This record gives sequence, structure tokens and C-alpha cells, in this order.
Amino acid sequence: MTLYKNFTAQLGAALDRVAAVADAPRGNVTVEPPRDPSHGDLSTNAAMVLAKGAGMAPRALAEMLKPELAAVPGVTSVEIAGPGFINLRLADDIWRDELAAVHAGGADYGRSDLGEGKMVNIEYVSANPTGPMHMGHCRGAVVGDALATLLEWAGHRVTREYYVNDAGGQVDVLARSVHLRYREALGEDVGDIPEGLYPGDYLEAVGQGLARVVGDKLVGKPESEWLADFRVAAVKAMMQLIQHDLGLLGIRHDVVSFESDVQAAKKPEAAEAKLREMDLVYDGQLEAPKGEIDPDWEPVTLPLFRSTEFGDDQDRPIKKSDGSWTYFGADMAYHFQKSETADALIDIWGADHAGTVKRIRAAVSALTGGKPFDVKLIQMVRLLRNGEPVKMSKRSGNFVTLADVVNEVGKDVVRFTMLTRKADAQMDFDFAKVVEASKDNPVFYVQYAHARIKSIGRKAAEAGVAADVGAVARLDAEDLELVKLAAQFPRIVESAALSREPHRIAFYLYDLAAAFHGYFNLGHERADRRVVVVNDRQLSAARLFLVDGIGQIIRNGLSIMGVAAVEEM
Repeated sequence: MTLYKNFTAQLGAALDRVAAVADAPRGNVTVEPPRDPSHGDLSTNAAMVLAKGAGMAPRALAEMLKPELAAVPGVTSVEIAGPGFINLRLADDIWRDELAAVHAGGADYGRSDLGEGKMVNIEYVSANPTGPMHMGHCRGAVVGDALATLLEWAGHRVTREYYVNDAGGQVDVLARSVHLRYREALGEDVGDIPEGLYPGDYLEAVGQGLARVVGDKLVGKPESEWLADFRVAAVKAMMQLIQHDLGLLGIRHDVVSFESDVQAAKKPEAAEAKLREMDLVYDGQLEAPKGEIDPDWEPVTLPLFRSTEFGDDQDRPIKKSDGSWTYFGADMAYHFQKSETADALIDIWGADHAGTVKRIRAAVSALTGGKPFDVKLIQMVRLLRNGEPVKMSKRSGNFVTLADVVNEVGKDVVRFTMLTRKADAQMDFDFAKVVEASKDNPVFYVQYAHARIKSIGRKAAEAGVAADVGAVARLDAEDLELVKLAAQFPRIVESAALSREPHRIAFYLYDLAAAFHGYFNLGHERADRRVVVVNDRQLSAARLFLVDGIGQIIRNGLSIMGVAAVEEM
């Protein structure tokens, strides 16, 4: 049991002993570090949360709790602050023991059973299969992948899923674009790529491959004879390209689902039938378009989902007038399918999909019996070079590819940078700044902390000094301040998992790296504050044990982010 969980349990036991609050619900009671470290080591809001139910003033209840908490082993003082916060100070040995726990936990320190093994399906990226990954997809890919690992650390089982929209008109456009490249590969001068087709040169290899396989037998044939086969070949080639590019970021999905398969399995029909049973789908007509009405417009009766009951401005069709499924109709059926093997669903979407969140949440809630479903919206990334917008990629025709960026700055830089802001905040990615060797670049700053720790260890080994848990009694108050920050890692993992916010790991690692660099730099000013102290092997062994523990936590945090912990820089 980690330090914060232990003291949360001790608080619960203390509350059980106070008759006024023994039976009160405690869902909002917390044990966490106080905002101001001078106030103590731990702080709880228990008195303020439970006072109303106990019929007492918060400070009066805090006074009642004070002796109970003072009796907890390891607590050296209990103070009441403000309207009723209770602040605790802990004995130094508590922190020394936690440092030993970091080493004992090793690569698993910070893991939790919070998720109780429940299965979470996370769908992320899910870009249309019409070209290579671009930087508009990159941020969602990294956030989704890091969130999946974070939830695994917090005790969930996770399925990473990619959904391929291969049943829409954009795949027809792709097939026609490939057919043009196929003719070009056979020697035809196709001239400029016609407007409406995909212009990127990534399709040249697809056309050449088809030319080798089928020869010229489809040249000059009507579209009806080749469109279906070219759709299949084009989607397959694009998915291979997409998976290759995602692989550059270390991203692999467990499941790739195809819209065409969902429809072939009759999932949309099953979803419609279930929603009709609940009177959430009915046959009706959409309102006429606002403004000047097209003279060819006619009212059409369609199956409509009652999305206005869930805050939408109008009910939404699940089928088109030609009988095919709308994007919304197909999407709710896909979520219905995912829910059959998951306890909870998470989607990572671009912010441009914000308008559809309410209706899909409503439909999924109805179809799944209220299974947890969360949509994380990802804001755009603006690409810069020394503050200037980056030019488009020739490879893609109209955007900067993910592969171009990863090949220039590296996987670790891209992944870490994408997690340095909240996902719903816009981000600038400046090629010059993300590779800068400075404190202002969190990627460098955190990796440099780990490399520095490894360097200290190598130099100590050359001097014949090694880390030793048996020497930790020599760690003083200044040393233990670093341990106090390190000990927060397990609770940061849990809070980040609960909030579905993997960027919290990046923020924490930056703070830990800053604290370590400050700790190390004290040795430049004071010989007694060096990690390896000349003529004091025991103190050196204790501090090596400390910095090794910090290195372990940095490695663990970076592994959640999918970033390597480098040993030299």
C-alpha cells in the first residue's frame, strides 16, 4: 500500500471512531499534499466535507478528529488551518520507508488496482483511410496511446481500437484517384490531377502495384467493373501506410474494425430496433433548411433519433433518403458493437466533432444500458519553425505528414511534446524549440535529469561507491524534500487515470526533474550537498539510493508516456 493510500485508510479508521461522522458517506474526502508545503506533509478536507452531515461547525469537527489523527503511527503533529483543513506532519522515517518502497516496486512502482480489472475500450486516431497520417492526427494518437497505458497502470484491462470508415463516398474518391495512378503507371499521361481527387504522390506506389498485378485489362473499362476492387486494394494499401506511420510513434492497435464489417453484421439494424423499442427512434421529417429554400427540396420521411431530448437542436436521421446509413447511424451501431466486450468506452476525437458529442453519448447510453462513455476532444496543433508557419509536404499534396515530423525530431520529442498541454488546449509545435537543450524544453529537461542520474551512478561506481538502503538514516530534511515529491507519483497516476488526463504525468515529471536539478546543483555551491561526498561513503550511499529512486520514477512516468529514458545526452 502506497503512502497516500495508507494515510487515507488511517483517516477512514479515525472517522469510524468519531460517532458524529461514523456513518457519513465520504466520497469527497481527500488526503493530499497541502498547496503550501510549509503547512505540513499531508492535508485532509474531511472536517469540512463531513461537518454538515454531523451537524457541527467544520473547525469543531476538526478538533474532534485531531487527537484521533495524532495517534496514527508516524504522525508527529496535527494542525487545523483556515475553515477546517487538517494538516499533518510526518516523521522522517515515513519518507525513508517510502524511498525503500520505490526501489522495492521498481518498474511497477506507481501501479494501482483502482480499475479493478475492468475492460476499457479506447478508440483513437480512426483517420479516414485516404492518405498518410498528418499532424492533425498526431496529437490524438499520442493522447490516446498514453491514456491507454495510463489506464493499464491504474489497474484496467485496455483494448486499443482503430475504426476504419471504409463505407463512405470518400473511399470511392480514393479508388478513382488510385485508378488514375494505375493508368499513369501503365504509361498514360494523366496530366494534372483533376480537382476532387487526392493529389498526393503516396498513391503512385499503389497504382504501380495494381498495374503489376492486373496489367492493362482494366484500362478503358467502365467504373462499375473496377471500382469495388480498387476500393478494397486502396483501403488495404492506405491502412498499411497508416500503420507504418503510427509505428514510427510506437503506436500499435489491438483491434482494427471496419465500418463495412459493422454494416455486414447488421449492427445498425440491431441498434435501430433497440432504440425503437425505447421510443428513441421514430419515422419523421426534417425541418426545411433555413434561409432560401432549394426549389428541388422535398420533405422526406426518415428514421430520426430523438436527440432533442438530450440537448440537441434537432432530431437526427440515422438513415439517408436512399436507405443507406448516415454517419451518425453507422457510428452509434459501431459503439453498440464495441460495448459488447467492454465495461467502458472512451473515444479520442478532434475538436471539430464537438457538436456531435451529446447525441452520440445519448445513443450510446441508451444502447448500452448506461455503460460509462467518455469523449476526449483534441485541439489542433499549429506547426512552426522559428515562429513561422511550416510549409506543406510534397508527399501528401496538402499537409505535413506525421512521418516527416518524426523523422526530423524523433519519436520521443513528438510524444512528450504532445502531452505538455491539456488535450483541449490549442498547441504550437515549433521545430526549433522542441529540440532546444534548455530548461524551457520539458522533453530535454526531463530526459536530461535521467541521463544525469545515470552519469552520477557511473562516476560513483568508478569511485567504488554504491547505493545502499541501509544508509538511508543519513538522509536529512533537504534530502527528504525530494522524497516527498517522489512519493506523489502513485497518486498522480491514479488522479490522471480518473480524470483521463495523461498530460498530468508530463507535468509531474517536469516538476520532479526541476526539483532534482535544483537538488543536484546545490552541490556546486556546497560540498556537503553533493550526491557523492568525499570521505563520507555512507552519506554518499544514502544519496545514491535517493537519486536512483528518482531515476526509477522518471523511467516509470516516461514509460506511461511512451518515451524512452535516455542514459546519456
